[in-house]
Amino acid sequence: MSYSLSDFDFELPEALIAQTPLPDRTASRLLHVDGDTLVDRHFADIINQLNAGDLLVFNDTRVLKARFFGVKESGGKIQMLVERVLSNNDKERSVLAQMRASKSPLPGSKIRLADSFDVIVGERVGEFFTLYFPSDIFTLLETYGRLPLPPYIEHDADDFDEQRYQTVYNRVPGAVAAPTAGLHFDEALLQRCQDKGIKLAYVTLHVGAGTFQPVRTENLADHQMHSEWYTVPDETVAAVQATKAAGGKVVAVGTTSMRALESASQTGSLQTGSDDTRLFITPGYVFKTVDRLITNFHLPKSTLMMLVSAFAGYDRVRAAYAHAIAQQYRFFSYGDAMLLTNSSGEDHA
Repeated sequence: MSYSLSDFDFELPEALIAQTPLPDRTASRLLHVDGDTLVDRHFADIINQLNAGDLLVFNDTRVLKARFFGVKESGGKIQMLVERVLSNNDKERSVLAQMRASKSPLPGSKIRLADSFDVIVGERVGEFFTLYFPSDIFTLLETYGRLPLPPYIEHDADDFDEQRYQTVYNRVPGAVAAPTAGLHFDEALLQRCQDKGIKLAYVTLHVGAGTFQPVRTENLADHQMHSEWYTVPDETVAAVQATKAAGGKVVAVGTTSMRALESASQTGSLQTGSDDTRLFITPGYVFKTVDRLITNFHLPKSTLMMLVSAFAGYDRVRAAYAHAIAQQYRFFSYGDAMLLTNSSGEDHA
């Protein structure tokens, strides 16, 4: 069956959009989609749904303090969001950034950010501007930038957000949005998983702001997927191979871990390496590496709704979302989670 954009729409009461995280990371709810059965659980119960020998694969990206307010040389005000760090060495320090201003800045002009340092405007790349920084980009972002929260969260980031909109295992700076399924894990739960014999492995995928953008073309084949950079290290490939060989399950923690693993599996088996990915997963896609998925609830008409529908089955996901809304689960980045099993070889349409 072929699907159109409208097949992935749903009505969500605004009150169900989580605006703040729960005090305890593991206190969220977990909707377990077990075949055609829906089971309401607590997230801390995830350990009982996993077996010794299974492998959890996490995205270890760190969210940048990527949002800035600034002033052009003309005095005009701008808002800026760093989308991606392009280079950060002695020869060149450049980023791609979204810019909101009454008039677009001209190439070669300067912009003062955070009333503290100047960047030079370079060439335009589609919807983005290239900006050249005067010194180490990550230091300037951490010192002067603001944490970017998703557009549906209605408050500016505070100290609590700066802690809770990062996973406890973040280590590679580069994202402008959190890999939110990982926000439910704390150090104690990770240790309990290891104590049970569940293995942990990591990939990196730097989540871009495009993750929040709805698809706008009714024909899904016309959609231009946003690009994100990922890396899959040797030790993760080895862990996946060992898990498969022993009969364990590969469990992606979040759609970003899933996209990294599947992007690196396009030859048929998981490969070590780094690359940009525009992989657009829609129903009909056959998953090559991931057996189970832990994920939050996603926006209507989003590429992530299409991904989870491809993974668990369109009808099952529709039923799960209807159940979650009826049971008043919390949605989106600070919301509750789901546990899904790969059924992409079946036909649930």
